[in-house]
Amino acid sequence: MYPDHWEADVVLADGGTAHVRPIRPEDGDLLRAFYTRLSPESIYYRFFSPRPRLSDREIEHFVNVDHDRRVALIATIGGAMVAVVRYDRLKDRPGTAEVAFLVEDAHQGRGLGAVMLEHIAAAARERGVDRFVASVLPDNRRMTRVFRDVGYRAEQRFEEGVIELVLDLEPTETSVEVMAAREHRAESRSIQRLLFPGSVAVIGASRAEHSVGRSVLRHLLTGDFSGPVYPVHPTATAVAGVRAYASVLEIPDDVDLAVVSVRASSVREVVEQCGSKGVRGLVVVSSGFGETGAEGRERQEELVRLARAYGMRVVGPNCLGIANTDPDVRLNATLAPTMPGRGPVGFFSQSGALGIAILQRTAERGLGLSTFVSAGNRADVSGNDLMQYWEEDPATKAVLLYLESLGNPRKFARLARRLGRRKPIVAVKSGRSTQGVPLGHAAQALSLPDHAVSALFAQAGVIRVEDLAELFDVAQLLAYQPLPTGDRVMIIDNSDSLGLLAQDAAVALGLDAAAPVNLGPRADADDYEAALSSALEDDQVDAVVALFTPPTVGGYDVRVPEKILRLAKGASKPIVATYLGSEGMPEDLRIPGPDGMPGAGSVPSYPAPEDAVRALAYVIRYAQWRRRPQGRLPELEGTDRKRARALVGEWLDTGVSVEATHEQAAELLGCYGIAIVEKNEHGEGIPARIVTMEDPSFGAVVSFGLADETTALLDDRAYRLAPLTDVEASDLVRAIRTAPLLLGHKGAEPVDVPALEDLLLRVSRLGDDLPEVARLELDPVVVGPWGCAVREVTLRLERPRGPRPELGPRRLR
Repeated sequence: MYPDHWEADVVLADGGTAHVRPIRPEDGDLLRAFYTRLSPESIYYRFFSPRPRLSDREIEHFVNVDHDRRVALIATIGGAMVAVVRYDRLKDRPGTAEVAFLVEDAHQGRGLGAVMLEHIAAAARERGVDRFVASVLPDNRRMTRVFRDVGYRAEQRFEEGVIELVLDLEPTETSVEVMAAREHRAESRSIQRLLFPGSVAVIGASRAEHSVGRSVLRHLLTGDFSGPVYPVHPTATAVAGVRAYASVLEIPDDVDLAVVSVRASSVREVVEQCGSKGVRGLVVVSSGFGETGAEGRERQEELVRLARAYGMRVVGPNCLGIANTDPDVRLNATLAPTMPGRGPVGFFSQSGALGIAILQRTAERGLGLSTFVSAGNRADVSGNDLMQYWEEDPATKAVLLYLESLGNPRKFARLARRLGRRKPIVAVKSGRSTQGVPLGHAAQALSLPDHAVSALFAQAGVIRVEDLAELFDVAQLLAYQPLPTGDRVMIIDNSDSLGLLAQDAAVALGLDAAAPVNLGPRADADDYEAALSSALEDDQVDAVVALFTPPTVGGYDVRVPEKILRLAKGASKPIVATYLGSEGMPEDLRIPGPDGMPGAGSVPSYPAPEDAVRALAYVIRYAQWRRRPQGRLPELEGTDRKRARALVGEWLDTGVSVEATHEQAAELLGCYGIAIVEKNEHGEGIPARIVTMEDPSFGAVVSFGLADETTALLDDRAYRLAPLTDVEASDLVRAIRTAPLLLGHKGAEPVDVPALEDLLLRVSRLGDDLPEVARLELDPVVVGPWGCAVREVTLRLERPRGPRPELGPRRLR
């Protein structure tokens, strides 16, 4: 049977896309045409001899495979075959197959060989092949490098003038890291191609003044885009004074980016024309897709399939557009009339409807952006892609996300954890009450409760805020001020009322706030300078809140902001202000940056002291996460992962879902050094509950809490992604509100916390190793000073729908 689940769209090293699929009997003409485009050198390296053409018999042999003993995958771009990889089992070596690949000369150097090898290896593992043998001529260095760099355990020997490489296909830490690194570079490059086009075509640029296409064209022109802009209109010879073309195919020069604003029913034809033209990326602002229902969803899926088949990524559809404030590009390919100035913040928004308001609010606050992407229905380009790009972007210091859905939450957590160690990520996630997904989004609803999602965000270092106002509050602090090194806050004010409000807010948020330094209503600039200077020099102060309000009688010293700025410039501690009730980055508190926008050291202002302190608390918690050791995945004695996999596979032979018996559950736990203790041999203890489950969105998730009615009523459970590091296991124990009961509350003897952490590590490793474990519940686990004992266990196994993305080959959704 044809294995259609092996089909995949992939991003190549240069940011383009290709489609990978099993070869079919009807692919003879594609293979023959592919072969005619190969150089004699490529043919010689593949077959070890000159072979001007393939015979009909050879073509017949190559395209007819059984997808088991003989497997072949091809890559296509624009309908043409550009690469092929195949394996043939060796009869005399069980579990071993000979592998070879071939890439068209014009597409070599784009990473196709590595991608094809990843996909054929995944197919081989699925068919029970655990080793590849590859024969390579010594001077074929490029192919040798592909095999060696993939990260699998490899052996090499030289016989009769040929190098034989033997690859062990079991994924290793190195192979997973190599795959992730290649994915990162490719996806980052694909976004860079969208944000740095040399030319832009606006397809659907109408002569009607307020039409969608005309608006995008106007904003490109008034934004002073650095390259040529080509309006495309079926009849007009010019739009907005710029020469127009009847189709993108008639444009005489190359087109890098196309903004599509035509009726949804016409988009397919436009995409085909863009593909034929060699356009690199599409921004589809047109509506009428997934947000309209079933027919629109089919149209949306067709749009993405077709665009990727031609090597293009898609932003949208139903989106606001994209922007890049880099002075070498000046790209405003959006519907927004207001574009913020240059700044250090990257902004990703899924909502096109909110996009204009978001950009206007950003500009009003004086917050500068590096880049902006509105993904609309997020059918292709997503926030994960943008995080890949922003990680390496020197112009982006902080990342803002407005999320309505998560297409690949586990990948999001993985990328966020890596990016967050270098740059802060601030996110608003809507749908808290329902965890639903807007109509049209290519994503599924989340099954975890919202507080669990918040916990997983926090584990990855994401600063999750409540609303857009808080998003901007935190962003303006991160963009221009340094991170604090602790939670000790000094409050300086000229009003007792403001100072007390700030102190109350700080204490309520868990910050260490001393009594405010009140300078009195007649405080002048020199008073503020002395107080701020003292606070910045004090080793017991990590951040400063400066509150300044005009006195009720008389004027005020207009030199106050000048003194604040002088001290903020180059300071190693953050300063936030409530300055005359201003919001954002007021002119008086700006250190001039590019184009008159705020530069580093500018002081953000908040209309109320509570807002300033709340933003500071978010940033302090993020800085604490960033300083905290990441921990390690410790070696766990007494584990037998190979036997565990064999047991699960054996039990699932009887069906797609199995409720394990008590004996089976005990045997599986035993593979991870966990014993079920049915008799109370140690006296009383505290009952706890540990669960690992295979969440359809996040993968293996571990939860922990006490096992009593109060805990259930309050839903006092903590969640983390598996596998846990030693640091995360420690955090998980202490994350529940009832943790003091375990740690010696009111003089009680603490439980054996290291034993509990060890149990959590083992359960999390089991869940991560075995995606077939749909739900494993240890309830109760009795915990005491003597250790912990698992008393009862329930286990449900389900055959997974496919490999976890991080262990499978790279592919787009």
